[in-house]
Amino acid sequence: MGDFTVGDEDFLLDGRPVRLLSGALHYFRVHEAQWGHRLAMLRAMGLNCVETYVPWNLHEPFLGRYEDVGALGRFLDAAHEAGLWAIVRPGPYICAEWENGGLPHWLTGRLGRRVRTDDSEYLVHVNRWFRTLLPQVAERQTDRGGPVLMVQVENEYGSYGSDRGYLRHLADLLHECGITVPLFTSDGPEDHMLTGGSLPGILATANFGSDAREGFAVLRRHQPSGPLMCMEFWCGWFDHWGADHVVRDAADAAATLREILECGASVNIYMAHGGTSFAGWSGANRAGDLHVGALEPTATSYDYDAPIDEAGRPTEKFWRFREVLAAYADGPLPELPPEPREFTGPLQVDVNDWAPLNDVLDALGGEESECPVPPTFEELEVDRGLVRYRVDVPGPRQPYPLGVLGLRDVATVYVDGVRAGVLDTEDATLADPVPGGVEVELWVESLGRVNYGPRSGEPKGITGGVLHERQFLHGVRARGLRLDAFASSEAVSKVPFGTPPGSRATGLYRGGFDLPSTAPGESFGRLRLPGWGRGFVWVNGFCLGRYWGVGPGVSLYVPGAVLRAGANEVWVLELEGAGGTVTLGSLPAPPLPAVSLCGSAAWTRG
Repeated sequence: MGDFTVGDEDFLLDGRPVRLLSGALHYFRVHEAQWGHRLAMLRAMGLNCVETYVPWNLHEPFLGRYEDVGALGRFLDAAHEAGLWAIVRPGPYICAEWENGGLPHWLTGRLGRRVRTDDSEYLVHVNRWFRTLLPQVAERQTDRGGPVLMVQVENEYGSYGSDRGYLRHLADLLHECGITVPLFTSDGPEDHMLTGGSLPGILATANFGSDAREGFAVLRRHQPSGPLMCMEFWCGWFDHWGADHVVRDAADAAATLREILECGASVNIYMAHGGTSFAGWSGANRAGDLHVGALEPTATSYDYDAPIDEAGRPTEKFWRFREVLAAYADGPLPELPPEPREFTGPLQVDVNDWAPLNDVLDALGGEESECPVPPTFEELEVDRGLVRYRVDVPGPRQPYPLGVLGLRDVATVYVDGVRAGVLDTEDATLADPVPGGVEVELWVESLGRVNYGPRSGEPKGITGGVLHERQFLHGVRARGLRLDAFASSEAVSKVPFGTPPGSRATGLYRGGFDLPSTAPGESFGRLRLPGWGRGFVWVNGFCLGRYWGVGPGVSLYVPGAVLRAGANEVWVLELEGAGGTVTLGSLPAPPLPAVSLCGSAAWTRG
């Protein structure tokens, strides 16, 4: 494609000024069968470039075990075929409202606060990972005829640390791995963020959602020359479970986009298309200015109120952005590809089989271990899923309060097999005292590892201990159930299913539905579970992600490529209390409660 360089004022392609009009689209949040359509939508909106992160933990879930690392290369090839340039942000940390900010649980569990620093053990793993990942990026750079224009060094590091040696090591490592296109950093337009996150000789870019002129003025204080770029223009925002759906006025967002371009800057719209955090990969945040407050888990839908919605359809924001971007295009913008169609149904999913959680754990769980103190998820090699802790309360003794220290994140407690309550704060106590001589079970679920701020990388599970009055209870038996255990119908067939109980029982439910031969041609569906509590859903072995009755999401997105003509199988892992029907498609859902965010205060991190 040519020689891409950073000039004194502009980006240059073969020596000619070029403006990057980019949109964020994460290949791991879009089913591969839909990449081509979503990339065509970016082109039709008026963009000439696509940007993506790379989640390390998705591709190396266990130390030394790699899974589909080549997906990035296939996505870059799809971008090239669509006529788009590409920006790659390989991490190793990515944030992205993704589990653990993309860092593997086995890494943060071992190293803790040593990650994202110039720590020798941490860098051994980073070096190995980048040498595995980056060859496919290097061979697809613009100077080799590919689409990749730029590669990022870390991600918003100034929001986290100030280890200049670490950033320099990463920059040198990228070059060592064959990256010859320009490198860049991206940070909020704050002095301390740019000071901590940028490197001399490497292009600094800014992330913001409004007040473009002010943001670029701060950037210019730190970088007097070079092209201006907003690497993350936050045109929308993500949702937390239990909170209102976040929207941003389309006209307001388009006005900020126009302001960015009037500054002569390049832009990356975050997100152009958000997609879905399938398979429980959503991260979480901590509330408060210092990000040390209550856990705020991120919803499964990563729609982001983006111009291209979760199902790939244009929104009002799309048309407003297209109008702005058309003024900067070389010619007429491409026509839109055919709009995805929703299977409206509704079809009822017949949930005929059920197994209690203990039977599911016996069939699919890991080995049970006994330890003096409760092991964390990381120590049990559980990234996404839950852990059953069992401990005996010695007797004879009178009833005392039973509490948990360092609980992350929610525990359903049983005393001698009878449900006694749910604990959902870090230091929590059951409402009713517990006598001696009983067995206590605590089913602990991770709601997503923190992906941003000083609490990122924190362990999950019971990280302190179980207390009876003030006494620690030792001799804890623990067994993990990973989401990855539900890998296939063959694995799930090991579960001894029976007839569903009439009560709101937890456990694994199995059912199905039939589609006519023409149904798989539909582009997508919506799975709804009215009255169900919290858990995970699989359709034909594909994990749609977490559902939760607290909202704001009222359905789960089902890619059309997951559906098939004839029989389709559904598994529902219910962890709170089963509801009534499960349906695919329905009449239009009522509008979500929404909170509208506009103005500079809404569109800043930290």
